[in-house]
Amino acid sequence: MPITGTSSAAATETVTTAGTRRSSAVVSVALWLALAPFAGWAALRLTGWEPAFRWSQLVSFTPYAAAGSVVPPLVALALRRRAAAVAALAVAAALASAVLPRALPDGGPPVTGTELRVMAANLYYSSTPSDALMAEVRRRRPDVLVLSELQSGTVAELDRAGIAGLLPYRAGLAGARSKGTAIYSRLPIEEEGPPLPGPGPLSVPAVVTLPGGQRLDVVGVHTCAPTGGWRARCWAGSVRGLPAANGRLRVLAGDFNATLDHRVLRDLVATGYRDAADATGHGLAMTWPYRDHPRWFPKAAIDHVLADSRIGVRGFATVDLPRSDHRAVVADLTIPREGA
Repeated sequence: MPITGTSSAAATETVTTAGTRRSSAVVSVALWLALAPFAGWAALRLTGWEPAFRWSQLVSFTPYAAAGSVVPPLVALALRRRAAAVAALAVAAALASAVLPRALPDGGPPVTGTELRVMAANLYYSSTPSDALMAEVRRRRPDVLVLSELQSGTVAELDRAGIAGLLPYRAGLAGARSKGTAIYSRLPIEEEGPPLPGPGPLSVPAVVTLPGGQRLDVVGVHTCAPTGGWRARCWAGSVRGLPAANGRLRVLAGDFNATLDHRVLRDLVATGYRDAADATGHGLAMTWPYRDHPRWFPKAAIDHVLADSRIGVRGFATVDLPRSDHRAVVADLTIPREGA
């Protein structure tokens, strides 16, 4: 006589085991699928390959991807998926290696010489009120001020507000919409030729004469934005068109429309610059966009002060400007004396 109770129990156990295996397989597949975007992001970021479509924009948000990449290994460890956990930890470590050094001061060598404060601000088609800008200039007291998206009406307003009493020297041009870039200075300044060649906004080269007659190259930077189509080529070309660090000491300041996650900017830095934010451990201080976007929208660090690696970097800060979509950046530098 068959023992039906035992047979039913065995059948039930077999079905349960099969269901458990299927569920386990589904969980494993889900883990690998969740890891795949982070792995692809890490591969693109570390190789420096920037394919067409929207990657040149997306890579700006690598710090957020790095933060999110800690979730897959935690889940894999909790579920005891060893292979997935090892792979996820490797991906998270790769992204962390690209991002975390920006939060640590680089401990550059001490430099003695002339102290110089550089401030750069994108005015969003001159939307920032001139009185608000002047208030920050009086508060921050920059020696050199770079303004981008500067239109002629704002130039006249700044003149009426007395900017010449604080920064009497200037170089560059006002322009329609995003075209205008100008450098104001407390120290004597002269333009060194026309704006740098290329389509899009203007980057303006100038020479500042420091106390004692030493000359410092300064470039007020505004590059194209890394959007799709022809402007992606404009963007990369306008960053590559910025002068490398060689010869006379040089500072580049302004709206680069690029982060340290863009290879084209890292290549420029590698010629002999230091990013002031990165050097002081403020490399994750975001500067854009702060207008017409919800508060939760991810931000990117696209405004920079790059200083020749021989220049000391003592401090860095970002500054809120009303009605602008950018935060201004302020860097405290020490320019070594010639021959030092």
